Amino acid sequence: MHITGTFLDEISHDIPHQNWSQKEWDKDFQHMKAMGIDTVILIRCGYRRWITYPSKVLKEREGAYSPPIDLVEMYLTLAEKYGFSFYFGLYDSGKYWWDKGDFASEIDINLRVVDEVWQLYGHFPAFKGWYLSQEVSRKTGKIISLYQDLGRRVKDISNGLPTLISPYIDGKKAILAQESSLIKNDAVSLKQHEEEWNEIFDGIKEVVDIVAFQDGHADYDELADYFYVNKLLADRYGMRCWTNAESFDRDMPIKFLPIKWEKLKLKLEAAQKAGVEKAITFEFSHFMSPQSAYPQAGHLYQRYMDWKKEIP
Repeated sequence: MHITGTFLDEISHDIPHQNWSQKEWDKDFQHMKAMGIDTVILIRCGYRRWITYPSKVLKEREGAYSPPIDLVEMYLTLAEKYGFSFYFGLYDSGKYWWDKGDFASEIDINLRVVDEVWQLYGHFPAFKGWYLSQEVSRKTGKIISLYQDLGRRVKDISNGLPTLISPYIDGKKAILAQESSLIKNDAVSLKQHEEEWNEIFDGIKEVVDIVAFQDGHADYDELADYFYVNKLLADRYGMRCWTNAESFDRDMPIKFLPIKWEKLKLKLEAAQKAGVEKAITFEFSHFMSPQSAYPQAGHLYQRYMDWKKEIP
């Protein structure tokens, strides 16, 4: 189970910015290519008032700050240069659906973003799919309706390009970044996880093509069971099952540092045993790149490349 995709985390709220220009990003795409990556996914086109492209919709409606460079155009150009498929991540208001439980407003602003984005970037050959960026672990609020409405719209406007979601498991390590603890006591049971996601998948099966559960929120000896359930549900509803192999460590009080290679290897092997189709990671540039701000990331890259030569 090799890693063949990565998120691009340019708009984040809990990971330091690396202040790269196109020069550094071009070099990073070269490293990704050498590692075997063929898919890049913009984690979100905007979060609250920070955005990746000069969106008139988000500047007028949300008071977003105008970015100094059009990152979406840059990523699409680099994706085409290196032969990658690019998935566009939608806008996360951080307030409508998350703070207020107002899923209708979250849907409305994203429908406007979708129209704008497709007009601006739909002609790029590397534009191969969509990422619905609202991440949940449970049947939260009206999340089924949100996925239905946004998934239907992006597929309609783009002539059926595939849609991806990357939910997480509400396991013992599902702790918010600002919390000091590492473990919680009210983790979801495997049975409850299966029941809730069975209902969600049934509701979104017509508009979501790929599901890639994040793998960092359950303990390593529990992962195989969750992977099997996720694969079972995906097969039941005709979805493709990927894994989001987190390349940062959730076991340390410092949030977040590159993961120990042994841990990443365990997670990839568990996904392989469950028959998962593809591994993507969150995310290469901070936690696996040789030019990351974290020196450990370059060492993780080398350990992974050494292993990849052993396991063709």
